[in-house]
Amino acid sequence: MRNTRQRRQQILQLLVQHGGVQVGELVERFGVSSVTIRADLSHIESQGLATRTHGGATLVRTPPQERDIHEKDALNLPLKDAIGQQAALMVKAGDNIIIDSGSTTMTLARHLRRHRDITVMTNGLNIAWELASAPGVELLLTGGLLHKQSLSLHGSQAEASLASYSFDLLFLGVDGLDLQFGLTTHHEAEASLNHRMVERARKVVVLTDASKFGRVSLHRIARLDQIHTVITDAGISPEQREGLQRLGIEVIIAEPPP
Repeated sequence: MRNTRQRRQQILQLLVQHGGVQVGELVERFGVSSVTIRADLSHIESQGLATRTHGGATLVRTPPQERDIHEKDALNLPLKDAIGQQAALMVKAGDNIIIDSGSTTMTLARHLRRHRDITVMTNGLNIAWELASAPGVELLLTGGLLHKQSLSLHGSQAEASLASYSFDLLFLGVDGLDLQFGLTTHHEAEASLNHRMVERARKVVVLTDASKFGRVSLHRIARLDQIHTVITDAGISPEQREGLQRLGIEVIIAEPPP
């Protein structure tokens, strides 16, 4: 499983670098059969990241479309709110946490407004606004360049701001979670910042509704062996749930109110 995952990650990286790959070259590079390589390319194609060609594959330059943050806010809202409420139960007084930008992590911020004695760093302007008037929350912003579509801050300044901190928890939103390729997002600079967040937190918690499982966006944030907990909804398939648990990842199912 791990060898397959690593090989497919490397093939996708080659696609990004060169725009296309050939089966014969990949067989020689990885020392596996052409049948195995064709299965790898079919998997990458199924994620919307490549198009199969005669003897190989080419990179899809337009991966699954990124939605505006306001569009995301309106999608699956009861499920996202239940996920945010469940995540808030993990936060206790004295904790220092990071909340990544996103529509699902935004619901967590709403459920933290009455918490006391916590410190929150975020790169999300909407999350900062939600917590700005919360009396028990000390709020830190990463700074950086604003990605207007997601209301998130990113870039070298944002990444440098994390260097002097150590956090108890990171609550991370994603555009895709694939058992083989890991956690992904649409935006390269956000992926880079998220990767730094993962490095600075002792525990990484992914907040995602079940629609994100099996999806792969172009830019990888982290491998699945770098995360500890996934909070999602009952729409997760048994295969996805068992796959996460086999990797030692805790899966928490959040149920919206009836």
